[in-house]
Amino acid sequence: MAPLRCLLGLLPALALALGPAAGEPRRALALEGLEALSEAEELAEELWGAGLPGDLPELEPECRRLLAAFAEGSAALTSCLSRRARPVRLCQACHRQYRHLLSQYGSIVRAVGNSSESHNCAKSILTSDRLQVVVTLSEFFNETWEAANCANCLKNNSEGLSNSTVEFLDLFNKSLTCFEHNLQGQTVYLSPSNYTEVCKNCNETYKMLNDLYNNLQRMNRQGGESGHSAHLCIDVEDAMNITRKLWSRTFNCSVPCSDTVPVIAVSSFILFLPVVFYLSSFLHSKQKKRILILPKRIQSNASLVNIQEKYS
Repeated sequence: MAPLRCLLGLLPALALALGPAAGEPRRALALEGLEALSEAEELAEELWGAGLPGDLPELEPECRRLLAAFAEGSAALTSCLSRRARPVRLCQACHRQYRHLLSQYGSIVRAVGNSSESHNCAKSILTSDRLQVVVTLSEFFNETWEAANCANCLKNNSEGLSNSTVEFLDLFNKSLTCFEHNLQGQTVYLSPSNYTEVCKNCNETYKMLNDLYNNLQRMNRQGGESGHSAHLCIDVEDAMNITRKLWSRTFNCSVPCSDTVPVIAVSSFILFLPVVFYLSSFLHSKQKKRILILPKRIQSNASLVNIQEKYS
């Protein structure tokens, strides 16, 4: 079957390559060969469907069912990952498809029953050829899922989003709604001076979202709700990056720090310390400074010398 199809694919290219220079007889011969191979392929398909004797790699009905189920699951997961790639919603939208695909792959790997047919089924689908398409696809999906750190967005059994993730996404949606409501129909490319309403009215919601994200990061370093110590899942990270870019770059807003007064006081004290040091050093050294006074005896002797010089 495969060699015949390869020849069928090459013959049209051969006929075109011959072109007018080859003459009509050669082109006619090529077309006749194409028709003959087409008839041979049809005959081979009929024989294949009727069941040829010998040791052909035909799958059992149960194996075909498992392979078809895995193919459908792979297509569904691929479609979900592609559609949710931007903005990133992989973990929250595709976890059901991923869990279903894992189950389908597990059905292939496990010996369904204890019969020899089950073992042959897994061997035929997974390791019967060098390419091992099913194994390669399964590894690709697993690596993608792990790289996205989706386990950190889900509960331990991966049946749904964790409570902290639901809370974060709720605040994220509230922040975007606040941004949209306070723009009042303006485009996001206007002057930053036009976004004062956004900064003022959405400051509390954004601050809550930012604080929650920082808390999730701290929790995640300690194992977190999902039990995985790694980065936050890609959905949460991407959502926070989008919000921060809108807040700081597009709207040119800033979050007032609640510890401003203590920070200013401590900074002023530290800056004033050198002044206090040098001033105290100056006053202390001046107190110890000795003022030299000439003795009276030396003054009287000097006066006597002056008198003598005057009369001499």
